[in-house]
Amino acid sequence: MAQEKTQEKTMLGVRRRDAGRTRAELLDVATEEFAERGYSGARVDEIADRTRTTKRMIYYYFGGKEQLYLAVLERAYAEIRAAERAVDVDHLDPVAAVRRLAEVTFDHHEAHPAFIKLVGVENAQQAKHMNHVAGLVDLNSSAVALLEGVLERGAADGVFRSGVDALDVHMLISSFCFFRVANRHTFGALFDRDLLDPARREFYRTMLGDLVTGYLRI
Repeated sequence: MAQEKTQEKTMLGVRRRDAGRTRAELLDVATEEFAERGYSGARVDEIADRTRTTKRMIYYYFGGKEQLYLAVLERAYAEIRAAERAVDVDHLDPVAAVRRLAEVTFDHHEAHPAFIKLVGVENAQQAKHMNHVAGLVDLNSSAVALLEGVLERGAADGVFRSGVDALDVHMLISSFCFFRVANRHTFGALFDRDLLDPARREFYRTMLGDLVTGYLRI
């Protein structure tokens, strides 16, 4: 009897792991599909084919195309917020902490061009789907709250100006990192400079930190 229960638990664990892998694979492929084709152009059939599954299985896990898209959006934002939370800002001085948070966004956006495209897709639709993602506002508020704590510490230490809006700083960081990836091709065509050129990567990374800390200093 005990052996049968052990076997049942083992099988349940295997099914859960398999379900987790299947769901993650579907989200990976769906992220690429929505990023490349937009919400309207993306096809659930294509996602099913690329994951060697069926539309029925996608509907089983997510409920439908819109729900799948919402799950893709939620995971995309959760990943960047998780990367920010991984920074131990409490043990860094305020200037170093701000630089490190800016670098996290810089590195993430460069490594996840699909995220940039998804944000563009959602902006083209006036962010109409984001309102249906439960907790997305709270999730992204964590980035501002994290910055706010560092800015308050910097002001108390006398290294940052007081009264700076953390959301403005978040916008400054995001705009630099987003532009560098999203506008790479048009900028290159106009000015013959590749914003993702590895030879200039550290220059731009340092430039971002200088811009943000320069804005914050007294």
